[in-house]
Amino acid sequence: MEYLITFAEGVISFISPCVLPVIPIYISYFAGEKSSFKKAIINALGFVLGFSIIFILLGVFASTFGTFIHKYSDYMSIIFGIFLILIGLNYVGLIFVKFLNKTSGMSKFKSELNFITAVLFGVIFSLSWTPCVGAFLSSALILASTAGSVFKGALLLLLYSLGLAIPFIITTLFLEKMKLTFDFIKKHYNIINKLSGSLLIIFGLWNIIQGILGVI
Repeated sequence: MEYLITFAEGVISFISPCVLPVIPIYISYFAGEKSSFKKAIINALGFVLGFSIIFILLGVFASTFGTFIHKYSDYMSIIFGIFLILIGLNYVGLIFVKFLNKTSGMSKFKSELNFITAVLFGVIFSLSWTPCVGAFLSSALILASTAGSVFKGALLLLLYSLGLAIPFIITTLFLEKMKLTFDFIKKHYNIINKLSGSLLIIFGLWNIIQGILGVI
């Protein structure tokens, strides 16, 4: 279940209000001034590789750190569960947490992208992750920190990256055909936020229940 949830969090990150509106802009960077379809695909793959490397490394770090506090994992599950519920309540709109509702900009690349610079672009994207999308990344890292093994932690963040990467590549391939889908999602951000928040609340409760059972 945790693998499926982590993958789903990557997909939800893609359609979040922090990422979705800028996807067409990113793809235009990938295509370059001549709007080359082949170049767009190559650069999109580089971009995906860039943020995936960072996320997987974060998963390795989180799981390595988690091995040292494995004996306290039940208490961590309870604490992290409460944290996720608070984030979920913020998404649903029942509470307002200021730092979760800020967004940070990212510097635009002035020169033409190639595969290598697209990888760097992906790295910068991951490092400048905005707080509202970071809630789902944090959830994946929380799972990785209690995974009990470096391999499982890396795998969880790989699945999160795939959840974000797959719709990104599909969008690059079919940007024009998906315009109506983009417009539909933009019109229903409020519903998307509530669904996203509900997912985090459910997952937070699941973490708390697991932690309590472990302590008992």
